[in-house]
Amino acid sequence: MERSTTSWLRTLGIQLSLCFALYIVLNLGQPQKLVYNDNGSPFDLYFISVRGGFRSLQEQTHLLKLMGYVAKAYDLKFVVNISELGEDDPLMQNVTRLSPLLNVPWYTTGGSKHDGFGCFLHQVKLPHGRMLDILSLNTASLQDTVVVESPSGKRGNLSNWLTRTLKATTSDWRMVVGFHPLVACKENEEEFTAKLINEPLHHIFVKFGVNVYLSQQGCCSYALQDNVAYIGNPGLIKENSRLGSGNGRYRIGTEMTNGFLLHRLGSLEMVTYFVTSAGEIVKKIVVQQRGRQVM
Repeated sequence: MERSTTSWLRTLGIQLSLCFALYIVLNLGQPQKLVYNDNGSPFDLYFISVRGGFRSLQEQTHLLKLMGYVAKAYDLKFVVNISELGEDDPLMQNVTRLSPLLNVPWYTTGGSKHDGFGCFLHQVKLPHGRMLDILSLNTASLQDTVVVESPSGKRGNLSNWLTRTLKATTSDWRMVVGFHPLVACKENEEEFTAKLINEPLHHIFVKFGVNVYLSQQGCCSYALQDNVAYIGNPGLIKENSRLGSGNGRYRIGTEMTNGFLLHRLGSLEMVTYFVTSAGEIVKKIVVQQRGRQVM
């Protein structure tokens, strides 16, 4: 009788633990219901993009656990790590063996062993013979105010690599990722206006049908320009960072929350959910193929 009671209590404990984990993923805040009521297809692919970098141990552990719960719930296929530290990023280095995040590929910005100047292409197979291109750019060279836009300079190398790579692929979806945002906010007396800060790179995106540019979040979480969606990843960055320009001053950063993005990729659209550290989905963006965006 005592053994039977012990077994029953153990079974009850396991069931309560599973219910608690499911509660964390599905029910922390009313906005969670959005995920299951947006007409997703069984053939859709899910992935996470997250802002890497240094966090306190408590913040890092909490974020990885929440990402792990989501990875199990949505059969996650890969993680995009937005970081300037590359493969040495502490968020990647501290994924534990028992985490489901360890069983999926991690693609990171900020330098790579794949290429001499930190750019690479990954192609992900989608259902029905479709393909997703993930092109990572080492955007550090774009921040160097000394380097001019010359074919032989670092910026020229970046543009040449991007153009050459996009010409060689015919994928259905094209997503470029980089650490630095390419959209800033021009400071007016009354409001902030979104402004592209790298026109040459944007022209390449438009010419070759890039759907999305993913980066760390700047002054705005998203912007749409010429059917290219610029989506910023929430993270902990300096408040009110500013970039000087001949046409004025632009705000490129502000204080962010410690969260991540959950993406659902289908045949005709990519849906992005902003997930906070509390597990709440507070915003949803739909990018239709070739960049048409809907809120």
